[in-house]
Amino acid sequence: MGELLSQGPLFLACLIFMMGIVVIVHEFGHYLAGRAFGAAVESFSVGFGSPLYERKDKRGTRWRINWIPLGGFVKFAGEAQTAADIGKLENGLVGRPYPELGVGQRSIVSLAGPLANFVLASLIFALMLGTFGRPNVEVGIYSVSEGGAAAIGGMEAGDIILSTNGKPVTTPSDVQLAAVLNPNTPVNFVVRRGEVEQSLTVTPQEIIRENELGQQVPQGTIGVQLANVSIQEPTRYNPVEALGQGVLQTGKTLEQTVTMLNRIITGRMSIHTMSGPVGIGDVSRRIVNEVWAQEDVSVGTRLSELFWMLLGMCASISVGIGFFNLLPLPVLDGGHLVFNAYEAVTGRHLPEKVQEVSLTFGLILLLGMVVVITWGDVIETGLFGGGGG
Repeated sequence: MGELLSQGPLFLACLIFMMGIVVIVHEFGHYLAGRAFGAAVESFSVGFGSPLYERKDKRGTRWRINWIPLGGFVKFAGEAQTAADIGKLENGLVGRPYPELGVGQRSIVSLAGPLANFVLASLIFALMLGTFGRPNVEVGIYSVSEGGAAAIGGMEAGDIILSTNGKPVTTPSDVQLAAVLNPNTPVNFVVRRGEVEQSLTVTPQEIIRENELGQQVPQGTIGVQLANVSIQEPTRYNPVEALGQGVLQTGKTLEQTVTMLNRIITGRMSIHTMSGPVGIGDVSRRIVNEVWAQEDVSVGTRLSELFWMLLGMCASISVGIGFFNLLPLPVLDGGHLVFNAYEAVTGRHLPEKVQEVSLTFGLILLLGMVVVITWGDVIETGLFGGGGG
């Protein structure tokens, strides 16, 4: 706990850096789409609360950096983001009021933020795959825990894991991900034992344990220790191929996010598996500590390793933020798409009273989710004696 509190500045720096990049890209997507259709922009804000810095451009838009670094927003003239905004129209701005845009145009503006996040993730994944290639590792089982899921399913030390649920295994993380995403759900493993391939069904057990970064988290596990049997030359990509692979990797990450949400909704995975800003800041802090603790490695190598690790994490966060904003909650982009769909079908705006109730309910629900997720993040940090690091 003492170490965590003493590293408050590092925690805040990591949180602001990781969230700042993703949020700015998301909101800039909305901003560019709105400007393309001639919409007047009242403000572009990074963070919430009172502004630490603010300036107004020649179009009347206020550019703000606020003191709570947990998100951001773009506010178009006449746009109803909360119940208090309904019926209000800001004056003195260059451009068209947001409600005057066509329903298709407003839908594109709503989609532009999440799309910008997916583009950012694709570019980051493409850069990483173009630089390092895709690893090709033969993954084997070094040991099997007695009474664990793997032992029950028939796995043995020395087995080579070839695939999980039909997906080829090329790194140990492929096996770990299959276990984490499928707690209490049967997973089909194909292993090679000697010269014979066998299909085994293993059901990961969800337990609260310390992960590789020292956090106490609920995770699916099969009870094995993995080892690299052989490391082959990574698959290399030219820039065009890397870009395509970056898009595919973004799609895979999005699929994993959808799977995790489905597991949470159906009760097969703990809601504390999800991470919010506190969790993101804590994981970033732990990564910095872990990399910087390698005293036998040069400073340049450590900085390079840290850069790529945080960049990869940024890509995953970007996918998560893009997907989360597409959920059909009235205060999120997905909720605005629902409103627009109603208007497209009926030919008229959703009644103001319905909008007001929906936005209020959506805000309460969103705040409730934030509280639950943040509490889980706080427990994972080890602040109360769990697993500080």
